Amino acid sequence: MAQGQELSAVDRAATLERLAEGTRLRPSRRARLWRLARRKLLGTISAFIILLLAVLAVFGPYIAPYGAYEKNMLDRLQGPSTTHFFGTDEVGRDVFSRVIAGARISLRIGFLAVALGTVIGSTIGLISGYFEGRLDMVLQRIADGLMAFPGLVFLIAIVAFLGQGMDKAIIGISILLWPGANRIVRGTVLSVKRNTFVEAARSIGAGDSWIIYRHILPNVAAPIIIIASTAVGAAILLEASLGFLGLGNPYPSPGWGTMLSGPGRSQMERAPWLALAPGLAISIAVLSFNLLGDALRDIWDPRLRGTS
Repeated sequence: MAQGQELSAVDRAATLERLAEGTRLRPSRRARLWRLARRKLLGTISAFIILLLAVLAVFGPYIAPYGAYEKNMLDRLQGPSTTHFFGTDEVGRDVFSRVIAGARISLRIGFLAVALGTVIGSTIGLISGYFEGRLDMVLQRIADGLMAFPGLVFLIAIVAFLGQGMDKAIIGISILLWPGANRIVRGTVLSVKRNTFVEAARSIGAGDSWIIYRHILPNVAAPIIIIASTAVGAAILLEASLGFLGLGNPYPSPGWGTMLSGPGRSQMERAPWLALAPGLAISIAVLSFNLLGDALRDIWDPRLRGTS
């Protein structure tokens, strides 16, 4: 009896030792995240910049040293200095404060337009790819017709019809973005729906709605997130284009595209910082979202995990 207890105690000790060794060998979640951040350095830097832009957009009124519309004619067209980091415009407004205020406009339009366009496109892509047939043909021909128009020209036509304003820009950009999201989601659904687990769910009597929600949607979530992260940069660029053409928020709104137009263009030689500051903000924001989307694609696509 004592010998059996001794053996069982030895077995328990060996088991505990193996478990402890496995725990030591298995990296913690923090270690895995750190290793992933080092492996995707550009994606990590881009995520940090996007987080910084989000903080500026939310807490901008408390961070900006001046009001976005605060004028001081004595300081008009002053160059960058310790008092005005990005200089001042033609009526003495602080350009740095206006760029911060513009971050709220650009990110709000970008996120809301992409959210709306991605939801519409993903829903249509799920339905179209799963049911196929005549419904698929009709929906895809509508998407093809919208994608046949040049993007910016089509957006200008939509905004000209709906009118100026932030809400109108969100609707116009979402209409422009949903066909691309629909195309990618539909292709993924056509591949996923042929897997055996979908057939198994259908064989036990699961309905179409249940299969789409429980089996199809989780397997297309990664492409949807990647589409959305990349499309935010495109939406910000489109919003800036509308502002530059005078179809976005009317001047003197601190939108980045609006700041590029008007005095930013007419005073280019005399005060180049009026255009450089919002132009750099647009470039950094768009590049950050594109690099983050590429990093997410590399992480979630099993064919690309070991290539970089």
